[in-house]
Amino acid sequence: MGLRIFTLNLIKTNKNLFQNNQWINGALFRTHRFASAEVNAAPLAVKTQKISKAMKAYLERAQEHDEFMKTQQLEYQIGKRHLANMMGEDSETFTQEDINNAIEYLFPSGLYEKKARPSMRPPEEVFPARKAAEFDETGRPFHSFFYTEKPNFFKMLYDIVEELNKLYDLEERLLRRGQKADPNQKIDLTGFAWISKDQLELRLVEKLDDIEYDNFVNVMNRLIAHPYSYKCKAFIDEHTRPLMSQSAQIEIPKPQIDADGRQYITTYECLRKTARGDVTVRVPGTGKISINNQDITYFEDIQPREQVLFPLIFAGMLGKCDVEANVAGGGTSGQAGAVRWGIAMCLRSFVDQEMLEAMRLAGLLTRDYRRRERKKFGQEGARRKYTWKKR
Repeated sequence: MGLRIFTLNLIKTNKNLFQNNQWINGALFRTHRFASAEVNAAPLAVKTQKISKAMKAYLERAQEHDEFMKTQQLEYQIGKRHLANMMGEDSETFTQEDINNAIEYLFPSGLYEKKARPSMRPPEEVFPARKAAEFDETGRPFHSFFYTEKPNFFKMLYDIVEELNKLYDLEERLLRRGQKADPNQKIDLTGFAWISKDQLELRLVEKLDDIEYDNFVNVMNRLIAHPYSYKCKAFIDEHTRPLMSQSAQIEIPKPQIDADGRQYITTYECLRKTARGDVTVRVPGTGKISINNQDITYFEDIQPREQVLFPLIFAGMLGKCDVEANVAGGGTSGQAGAVRWGIAMCLRSFVDQEMLEAMRLAGLLTRDYRRRERKKFGQEGARRKYTWKKR
């Protein structure tokens, strides 16, 4: 009897152990299956990650733009080699200045507007730069002003207003202490101007309207008018451009002394249309003007006389110097323009730097290369067409 009871207990124990082993094996199998599922789930999630439509469209446009720029760069290099071979130069040392000179020599143009003349420049200068992606792969914008359509412009305005608010806070704190701004430290923009609209567009890589550029100028004028504007001079200098940089680089010849002890300057190759001449200005003088051994009545009309006298009146040298000019070729307009340019170039040696800059801004020191445009075949004139008649 006791042996039978012991046997039954042993069978029950083995049965429980077997069930426990089955439960453990099943748990281990499920754990292994879930673990393998978790391990395999990560690569699937990466593979099925979606890219927004905006990012996909941007990537397509960027790829097309890169291929287009590669093609243009290849064509530019081919054209550069052809020009170098035609001019008998080495294509490896053929610079952009050589390219411009070669095109001007091979394709002469009488058009005054430079944009209408043939040219060949690197693709980076011809085609504007493109913005980088302004949003991530999920389509979320990086910039807080993204939905203004011109984020860089409005961010710049925001920065200007921030600088203005800082100056207002500084002024209020100093007024509480009883201090005032030093008027001697006020910023003087003489000889400087705000950057142009084209320069601002290149800097921002955005197209601006006239009213938007006017808003930029107005807010910068408000900033410069603040009594403590010198505190943010570095910020203001970033948005200004010098006006006197060109006149400072002009090489001014030194006057020579004639037999009478007077200073004189002679300018050769005075050009205007087909007129050619040379002009000599002597200081001091009595205001005598000699053109081809005649006085100013050499020009019968009033307009060419005014052209000759304008540089002397503008520089305040009328009646203080003598002018001797020899001119040939062309008509009265061309000869008057040649003499005027020669007088202006001679006066550089007898005026100060401020007047020199004023003359440059007035256009007195710039050659006038305008020519009469040739008549076109099949037309009545350079631009005029024949009257169209139906019958």
